[in-house]
Amino acid sequence: MELRHLRYFLRVCEERNFSKAAEKLFISQPPLSRQIKELETEIGAQLLERTNKRVELTDAGTYFEREVRDLLFLLERITLKTRKIADNVSGEFRIAYISSTFGGIISELIQHLSTLYPYVSFKLFELGTARQVLELEQGKLDLGILRAPLQSLMIKTQLWYFDDYMLVYNKNQVSIASDSDIEQLKAATFVFYNKDFAPHYHNSLMQICALYGFTPNVVHESNNINSIIQLVRNGLGVSIVPESVVKNHPYAELGFVKMVRNNLFTEVLLARPIHQESEVAEQAISFLMKSLDAGKKQA
Repeated sequence: MELRHLRYFLRVCEERNFSKAAEKLFISQPPLSRQIKELETEIGAQLLERTNKRVELTDAGTYFEREVRDLLFLLERITLKTRKIADNVSGEFRIAYISSTFGGIISELIQHLSTLYPYVSFKLFELGTARQVLELEQGKLDLGILRAPLQSLMIKTQLWYFDDYMLVYNKNQVSIASDSDIEQLKAATFVFYNKDFAPHYHNSLMQICALYGFTPNVVHESNNINSIIQLVRNGLGVSIVPESVVKNHPYAELGFVKMVRNNLFTEVLLARPIHQESEVAEQAISFLMKSLDAGKKQA
């Protein structure tokens, strides 16, 4: 049994006439009659009662017509979804982000993409830059939001925004009025990202402190920006964080001072596998570029 047998049968059912059905199918009547007869023989049941002027369905034919219509409708849905998967507008789309960038804009991104691509299942992963690079190279991620530098011939990147550095401290324990007061923190306890989790970012923070004339006393480390903020909030030290973190942690006891020496900043990148073209990725990047906060400096 072939699909054309089923489609020919449905056309005859609709026209109730072999001649008219053959005309609509752009074939002659004898081959059409032969195809329907082959179908009935294979099924082992008479589907149509033929007269000189009209064709009527038998009880078996009525049942078969209903089931075939449902079957072809399902096949059409399967075909459409398969095509969408091939076009990368169905299936899964995997987005990774560093914890310091997660906020309302990521939620808005998922909402936007879900409206455009209702057949896509969006997966979010909080991963450090080093891990993202590895999984982007392996094709396990479709889009990464991470920090520079990124050196890989297998990944295509685009600058999202520049992110200034901020000193964050507990106002009940530390009094800092401006950037020039940061040098007073030589003896302070610092909370940093874990060196193994984010080696480049950790080194950047060490270099920043060197610019202010001291080596930080790093006592506590964490792999998550929210944990770092909570440790500072609880009075366990001070830290250096990206400016994008500030708006997501508006705690009254926290103070923030922009570190302006030597025009310090970090770059947040949008990254994807270089040989993986994706309409969804293009839409995601377009949305993120248009949704930059007014306070961030665009490239």
